[in-house]
Amino acid sequence: MVVVGTDVHKRTHTFVAVDEVGRKLGEKTVPATTAGHLKALTWARLEFGEDLLWGIEDCRNLSARLERDLLSARQQVVRVAPKLMAQARASARTRGKSDPIDALAVAHAVLRHPDLPVAAHDTVSHELKLLVDRREDLVGQRTSTINRLRQRVHQLDPAVEPQLANLHREPARARLAEWLGTQDGLLAELAGDELADITRLSAAIDDLAERIGDRVRTVAPALLELPGCGELTAAKLVAETAGVHRFRSEAAFARHSGAAPVPVWSGNTAGRVRLTRSGNRQLNAALHRIAITQIRLTTSAGHAYYRKRLASGNSKTEALRCLKRRLARVVYQRLRTDDLTQHHSHQSTAA
Repeated sequence: MVVVGTDVHKRTHTFVAVDEVGRKLGEKTVPATTAGHLKALTWARLEFGEDLLWGIEDCRNLSARLERDLLSARQQVVRVAPKLMAQARASARTRGKSDPIDALAVAHAVLRHPDLPVAAHDTVSHELKLLVDRREDLVGQRTSTINRLRQRVHQLDPAVEPQLANLHREPARARLAEWLGTQDGLLAELAGDELADITRLSAAIDDLAERIGDRVRTVAPALLELPGCGELTAAKLVAETAGVHRFRSEAAFARHSGAAPVPVWSGNTAGRVRLTRSGNRQLNAALHRIAITQIRLTTSAGHAYYRKRLASGNSKTEALRCLKRRLARVVYQRLRTDDLTQHHSHQSTAA
């Protein structure tokens, strides 16, 4: 098998082919368009045959089109985390940094890590990710607008300055709008405009949350039954997982989500581990929210497990880390269940 490493950029993609022991066989740079991708595919097939494995640096905004084009051509594609590529480049004998060097590092990372997550077409998770990302962007805009509005109201009258959470609610915004209507001057005018922006953003955020909820209730019913996992958290898990079938085991999923512990022992400290700082931080944050919620729910299995770890001598941080690792296993199993349910549903519909 020939591994083709890819360094992706906005305008061009650079490909470097290596054999099974990492020897460079050739390189090619093409435009970052579908025509360029097909040109690279033709080059690889003519030069190295049909047995190809494409390794792509995982930069979704830059590599998504390339992945779709290669998968449409029935190619094997795996995603290489930028950290793995950087490690491969740092340990290489070639010094410096260039597109061919980076592409070669991606190919070497593929050879070193045979269990990398594969790329796959997954319309459901892609659309959910677009909706979740859009909602989070709007929430960020609303928060910054609220902060500016509170500063203006403080200048007008510190006693009237609203709390941050209050401006998420329509009654509080209505009262503030009524008070601003009694004020004169440019400061009050700008505050009124920003209040209108907050109202518009809140309506858009609520609409997106409703759309996300409708979709996730259809595609992830088993995940929603997990205590502490709401609709937005479930949508984040489905979106960032991007197809649970990409992972060969729950351990691989836990490693990808940054929930697998890292051993840090030597000599008499045998058995000690620490939290990994790698992996998908969005997935990790979603698992963290579920863990914190389950700890507060005294009737949940997560609460009982957390208390058991504390009783065995773990610190709160260590017990939380163990709970997140356990939740990664549960989430993986429920995602698999939902994926199989959807697959059977599509088969029944086709029949």
